[in-house]
Amino acid sequence: MKVLLVGASGTIGKAIIAELGQQHEIITAGKSSGQHNVDLTSVQSVENLFNQVGKVDAIIAAAGNVHWGSFKDMTADEFKIGINEKLLGQVNLTLVGQKFLNEGGSITLTSGSLSHDPHRGGASFTTVNSSVDGFIRGVSVELEGGRRINSVSPNVLEESWHLYGLGVPGTTPVPAALVAKAYRKSVEGHQTGQTYQVW
Repeated sequence: MKVLLVGASGTIGKAIIAELGQQHEIITAGKSSGQHNVDLTSVQSVENLFNQVGKVDAIIAAAGNVHWGSFKDMTADEFKIGINEKLLGQVNLTLVGQKFLNEGGSITLTSGSLSHDPHRGGASFTTVNSSVDGFIRGVSVELEGGRRINSVSPNVLEESWHLYGLGVPGTTPVPAALVAKAYRKSVEGHQTGQTYQVW
């Protein structure tokens, strides 16, 4: 399969490449790294990406910043970071990407465990992740030609625990390699409208 991976330079992105790279052609893209540069907040940038890459069998998004911080101290602009980058960025990728997705192909987006397991400081994460999971369910009933869409909802990664662990006390971190298997399930499987939780 020809797989477009946006966010390839991140911890999850690297794990996805390790998991899928032996069996599939991985085309990497990112805001400042990868074979192609793309700004998911810009529809024009996403269109330029697909015009360069052409038709693909799978699209994976593992990118998008979200602000972590106390809600009472948060500004509207800080809250909008996650809305614009992680939520609308993945929406933009899907809106444009569906036109370049071969029949039977899949789109896999990334949400996160805070969608159902909120923690103090993570209000924006909970909002964005829940919205991503809702988005894929809504879109799944409209895609045609056997095309599918799912999301992967990982817990905090073991590799990132030193950065985020204090914010999610009592949570069990998961290795990125295990998270990557959920992306394989989405790419190579047959389900659609599913959120694969890796907690």
